[in-house]
This record gives sequence, C-alpha cells and structure tokens, in this order.
Amino acid sequence: MAWLGLLAGALWLIALHAQGDDAKPGPPELKVSVAVGPAYALGQAAEKWAQRIGASGDAGVALKVYPGAVLSSRDPALEFAALRNGAVDLAIGSSLFWSGDVPALRAVGLPFLAPEPAQLDALATGPVGDELQKAVERSGVVPLALAPLGHRVLAVRPRAVRTPADVAGLKVRIAFSPALTPLYGALGAQPLTMPFAAAQAAFASGAVDAQDASLDTLAGMRADMLGMKWVLQWGAVAEIAVFAVNRSRWIALTDAQRALLHQSATAGAKELTMLSRQENDAALEALRKGGITAIRLTAAGRAPFVAATREVYDAEAKEAGIDLVHAAEAAVKAVPQ
Repeated sequence: MAWLGLLAGALWLIALHAQGDDAKPGPPELKVSVAVGPAYALGQAAEKWAQRIGASGDAGVALKVYPGAVLSSRDPALEFAALRNGAVDLAIGSSLFWSGDVPALRAVGLPFLAPEPAQLDALATGPVGDELQKAVERSGVVPLALAPLGHRVLAVRPRAVRTPADVAGLKVRIAFSPALTPLYGALGAQPLTMPFAAAQAAFASGAVDAQDASLDTLAGMRADMLGMKWVLQWGAVAEIAVFAVNRSRWIALTDAQRALLHQSATAGAKELTMLSRQENDAALEALRKGGITAIRLTAAGRAPFVAATREVYDAEAKEAGIDLVHAAEAAVKAVPQ
C-alpha cells in the first residue's frame, strides 16, 4: 500500500503547485498621493487615473490611491518631498502647495496675474505650461500633465469685502503656503494657520473673521454654518494641478508602462479641468443656497488690490523666475477679453 502514500503525496504536490500558479502576485502596485478624497474633483482625478490603468488589462502595473495626503503626514505642502524621496510613487498636487519645493510654480499664484478662467488656462498650456513642467523636472520628479483648478476665494463673516480697506484688520485662516501669508499681510490682515477643529471654535467665538479657500472646500466645510455671510471672488490666487511620478520609479518602468502613465495622466488632466469647473459652479450654488452672498470683482474692482499687493507680486516674481513670469504675463495678455 506504500504506493498509495506516494500517489497521495504526488497529488498533493501537484495541487500545491497549481495553487501557487493561481496565487501568482499581481502587477506591482504604485502608491498615488492626493490631498483630498473622491468627493472632490482632485480626488476623483486620482481615482480615475487608477481606474484607467486598471482597465488597460496587461499594463503590468496597478495604482492604489492614498487620499488625504496620508503618505506625507496629511500635509499637502510635504507631498512633493515625499514624491521626490520615493515615499510616494505618483501624485496629483496643487501648484499652491508644491511651490515651496518648485519655486517656478509660484508664477501661477502671483497676486491677480490670471484672475479669469481663460487666463489661467493659458498658464497651464502652451510655452508657459512647458516651462512649468521643466521646472518640476529640475526639482527632482517627472511631470506628466497639468490642469487648471481655479481660484481661491475669501469667505468673510463681519463685513462684505470690496476694497483693500475692507480686508485690513481681518483675522484670516489660511493654508500654510508661501504665497498666502505675504498677500494678506500686504492688505493689512492677520493670516492664521490652524487645524479645522480649532478653527471651528475660533469662528464660533469670533476669534477668526474669514477663511481663504477654494470654493469646493468652503462648500465642503459648510462655511454658512460657520457664520460666513459673504464670499469674495477676486481672482487673487490661481492654482493648477500637477500630475507627476517619482524619477526612480519612472526609470524602472518599461517604455509601454511609461507611455500608458503619460497618456492616462494627459486624459485625466483634461477631465479634471472640466470636473473642477463643474465643481466650482456647484459649490458656489451651494454656498448661495446656504445664505452666503457672492461678490465678484470686475477688472476695475481688482485694480486697488493689484496696487496694494504690487510689492508682493514683485518679490514672488523673483522667486518664480523673471523670464518665466514675463512669459506668463504675455500669455495672459494674449487671451481675448
């Protein structure tokens, strides 16, 4: 009967081998960082990027999205460094938060440089967009695509803001960014950074008067419930999204994988442009339904703000690079009015 034992052992080995074949590891999984979840356009773009790669079938690579900037200590300002050092494989980040590591990106957020959507489009495309991507690459990562996100706005509780004098004295909660602190300082406001939990209490007590944010963030945080009564659309600070990949990871990929990542990022950037505009329109409508009055400045209304922040503009332009800023100014000027 010994032969039965040998047969059983052989069958077990065959089954184990077959099981091993079935359990072959999948394609390598690349970590994608993004500052927000899929409830927001930027987070949706990351999810759709992963889905496009997954739908390609034989790409030999998969993407896993990590929202909330969890791979960079939940701080979007640290995301570029995490991408550069390899803690993150790919990311979609905002020029506002990445500009600390890529000074050229400060050109996008120069005070009142590109206050209209078409003008912002001109900074994300053409020669200026090409120069921005080159600057990102010089800073240590591989750029794949750019997409305009929109403009930050100012939500205010104590009074409507239409002139620089209306901003003076306001305590404004801002995101940590080299572009925002000097802007509000030049207007006589007191910029503050604090976690959202602390900000809720500060708004309730009247210790904070205003919030600088994107429209979608204001709608998501229910600015109306925090006592905000006005939202100023002034076109002061613009943002673009940057799709990028860690350089070492990029080099390790095959030509086919690199082509797929680049093509899918380009498609994602075009889609994000549309999603961001839809999101901003929906967010503005939600804020209005919450009882917040929207104020949109005209070119004439922006002029006093432009004058009041000129020194900030000039200082930031030096950081971004004068030649790049001149190219950006020319691109904006060429946009039909």
